[in-house]
Amino acid sequence: MTSNSLRASHHQASRLGLPHQEIESEQQLAGQPAATVGLMELGTLDDAEIGVWEMSVGAMADIENDEWFVVLSGQATVQILEAGGFAAQEIELAPGSVVRLHQGMETRWTVTQTLRKIYFAR
Repeated sequence: MTSNSLRASHHQASRLGLPHQEIESEQQLAGQPAATVGLMELGTLDDAEIGVWEMSVGAMADIENDEWFVVLSGQATVQILEAGGFAAQEIELAPGSVVRLHQGMETRWTVTQTLRKIYFAR
């Protein structure tokens, strides 16, 4: 392989068109507007997937993977439930927030302004 055969990857993460899908019925929260989510995997680094994820205004429940993420745009609150050895916690998300979630955390996401993040997950 010559030194000219490798190219850098470049993406405008804030401008990517992410087709949205409705969340699964088991992720919907009673009495809350159902959200939609979109994602695009950009690649991998060792055993980590890197991508862009977006959630519309609304709420959803989730069980997390090991993940780091950086919020690009939007406003939200993620509530971590006291379960599985994890302490209860509430995190306000805004552009620039950097968050670490752990495998098995039970969360509740409430988005008040469409949230877009770059994630690094296993």
